[in-house]
Amino acid sequence: MVAGLLWIIPAAPLAAFFGIALATRKSRPLSAALAIGALGLSFLCALQVLLFSVHHDGAAIQASLPWVTLPGLSLELGLLMDPLAILMTLVVTGVGLMIFIYSVGYMADEPGFTRYFAYLSLFAFSMLGIVLANNFVTLFMCWELVGASSYLLIGYWYDRPKAAEAGKKAFLVNRIADFGFLLGILMLWSASGSNGAARTLNFAQLAQRLPSLSANGPLTLIGFLIFCGVVGKSAQFPLHVWLPDAMEGPTPVSALIHAATMVAAGVYLLCRTFFLLSAAPQVLEWIAVIGGFTALFAASMALVENDIKRVLAYSTLSQLGYMVMALGLGGYTAGMYHLTTHAFFKAMLFMGAGCVIHALHTNDIWHMGGLVRTMPATSAIFFIGSLALCGIWPLSGFWSKDEILTLAFEHNRILWAVGTVTAGMTAFYMGRVLCVAFLGQPKSREHHAHEAPLIMLGPLVPLAILSMIGGFIGIPHLLNYQAAGAHVEFNSTVALISSIAALAGLALAYRIYGQGFQPSRELQAAADPVVLLLRRKYFIDEIYAWINQNIQQRAADWMGLFERHVIISFCVNGTAKITGLAGRILRRAQTGKVQGYALTLLIGLSLLIYATWRWVP
Repeated sequence: MVAGLLWIIPAAPLAAFFGIALATRKSRPLSAALAIGALGLSFLCALQVLLFSVHHDGAAIQASLPWVTLPGLSLELGLLMDPLAILMTLVVTGVGLMIFIYSVGYMADEPGFTRYFAYLSLFAFSMLGIVLANNFVTLFMCWELVGASSYLLIGYWYDRPKAAEAGKKAFLVNRIADFGFLLGILMLWSASGSNGAARTLNFAQLAQRLPSLSANGPLTLIGFLIFCGVVGKSAQFPLHVWLPDAMEGPTPVSALIHAATMVAAGVYLLCRTFFLLSAAPQVLEWIAVIGGFTALFAASMALVENDIKRVLAYSTLSQLGYMVMALGLGGYTAGMYHLTTHAFFKAMLFMGAGCVIHALHTNDIWHMGGLVRTMPATSAIFFIGSLALCGIWPLSGFWSKDEILTLAFEHNRILWAVGTVTAGMTAFYMGRVLCVAFLGQPKSREHHAHEAPLIMLGPLVPLAILSMIGGFIGIPHLLNYQAAGAHVEFNSTVALISSIAALAGLALAYRIYGQGFQPSRELQAAADPVVLLLRRKYFIDEIYAWINQNIQQRAADWMGLFERHVIISFCVNGTAKITGLAGRILRRAQTGKVQGYALTLLIGLSLLIYATWRWVP
């Protein structure tokens, strides 16, 4: 029965996708109900599996179907449910369900309403496939489906050039990363067959063969290549550029894909393959460094961003950096813990921002102001999410971020300092949004803010509750089974320093943006170049454009010339011309006279006899 529930969890959203596409696409209420009902069924099945797991001490459940069976090659479509997968499934289905319900109100006036819910259902199926996969083959197929469905959702408003470009950018950047990921899977497949064993990509079987993999396979290179997929999907430096632009999609898409699920898939992959990465210490060191750098790097760009959704996007980049850094430091539990709490408050923040955008029809925080009076419920929810993101006690973000900082404090003091500074910057840019958009006076008389409808506000309430109590629900103890010793104890010194950094960031933001601080001309002149650098995102997009135009395009032009003049003109057309010439020459020998053929046969036979006599001993 439990194995059957495993198949229902991903199959329900897939059935909803086909049902909407083939049957209910002309009915908006039926399409929304089908999508929401299917994901709700997945959530209930996940709860049932959770109860089974609790009663059986976290026992793993597997179910598989044979797909390709050949001599020396056996592939299966398999599912695995263990405590890690249960937690991630509950996040995807639970948070996703709130976003699905929210979307009914946010997308109510959209002509592509049913298409939107079909895409959401396809995405939910693909994401659940990643979470539940018990082997790299199933995971990679769903990994690519997530990329395709996210492309459709980011470019939902395909008639808007910016949205269409953002969808293409996300798709192409992820394809670059996934090429490395695929190479890593193929190398792992080859290494798994060492010592005469049958090749496999099943996670459990690979874990059992880890000693032979470490001895006979290039495990460090495999680890780096697998991490390539994480860099793309979880938007780590230098492939972070797609995530801020993806905010061109609908706000519920930003909440689902770019806060709670898709971007967390890379972190989940690190957790799922932690048994491989932990055997390659050099890989973990680089993972920690890249994660820490991304956290600080992204937070710096959020300091000057005026688009409320892009502020949250850079915040997501920064928090993903925290999670990746934790995994690199060996903190399997800390990374997954922060992933879970982050899903609660960041999805809520995105949907809260959507309520504001829905009311004011603008993303610019400088066109807002005074929302705490005109939108009190939305403001209260946004304040809770912001404080959780800043890591203020006792909200959920405090506990999960403290676990990461404590881990860094014990293993790498430089990364701990980076994480602490990032915590202060996070508080500053979120304090800036709160002061500019929610406090003070309205910035424009043309906008009359009003509360969002109940169908949009209602889903925010459970997320707000989880953001407040998420630190007390025992997530580390649920996960600690797989990484003994990875869970660190509470460190009051680390917690105090990070709390001071967060409060200092909030206080500085209030002093500047809440009380109207006016800097001196000298300070303004000194800050202008830094602000320009941050607003231009360190000119990384321009650098990529230059590389594309001056290196990639020129290389493509040379390859085009080689293809036209060597491959096509010489190899393809040249072969055809030589064949035609030989045919014309041989055609002249076909005279139709028997005596001519006899003479040719005699000459050939004479030459053959001479060659045999002359060269054969």
